[in-house]
Amino acid sequence: MFEPSTKILDHIVHLTPPGTVELASQQFRDLGFNVIPGGTHTGGLTANALVVLATGSYLELISFTHPASHYPPSSPDRRKRDSNPWSHKHPGWIDYAFLGASDPDVSIAHIINERARLDGSGVKYDPEVDGGRVREDGKTLKWVITAPSEEQRRGSLPFFCGDVTPREWRVPIDPPSNSKHPSGVLGIAHVRILVVAESLDAQSAQLTSVVGDPPVGHSLSGYTWSLETPHSGLEALKPRLILSAPVDEEEETYLAERGPGVYEVAFWVGPEGKERTSATPYGKIVWRVKAT
Repeated sequence: MFEPSTKILDHIVHLTPPGTVELASQQFRDLGFNVIPGGTHTGGLTANALVVLATGSYLELISFTHPASHYPPSSPDRRKRDSNPWSHKHPGWIDYAFLGASDPDVSIAHIINERARLDGSGVKYDPEVDGGRVREDGKTLKWVITAPSEEQRRGSLPFFCGDVTPREWRVPIDPPSNSKHPSGVLGIAHVRILVVAESLDAQSAQLTSVVGDPPVGHSLSGYTWSLETPHSGLEALKPRLILSAPVDEEEETYLAERGPGVYEVAFWVGPEGKERTSATPYGKIVWRVKAT
């Protein structure tokens, strides 16, 4: 049976405080990104906006619609909000997703769990669950989510989003201007995951089960995998997934305060750009020049 790729970078999630999607959108515009409207997720707990890239990957700028205190204690809505995997996350880069299967007969969870059984990595993914969102134009989107089991660390391991409705409804690449950015951003260069040094080898084994390939690079400070993008034919813009331990006091403090997960996201820019680092109000950004 055909086995779909489990290393296609779909999107990266950036969280801001409740009710701040519009503010976050302007903050990303100020950084040189073109931000387009998203919508409200099924259940009404979260809303988002999107930064679509030419490679087909995108950034999801998300926030809860209300603080937890908005919902009466022990009410169904309060329980749903508190059980959301992002409800207790600090603002910033909080998660990342790979592209899941659109075939309802294919289970990404089964594929990864079988790999883990054979290689002994210990990673485990739960069966697929339904998800969706209503766009601002009223179009209803549907997908399935495959996520690490609760005992696994969400944000260190990716979740998967597999489209039931056409992916271009969820990631509007037309008109082409949607993926044109004033900063010259072309695509994602890398996603860097920060973990404690003692867990590097175990985490690497689990990510290898997820990605389906061994790392392409290994050093004392971490491991690197080569990923794919939703749009084929852009080999030069393939992103990397980097798993590393802290290399300085700032990163050690970040890890101690927030726990393991996405620490920084790097973007390819054209030759007219320049190598630099910057930040959203909550997360680190690296700009890397892609020579022609």
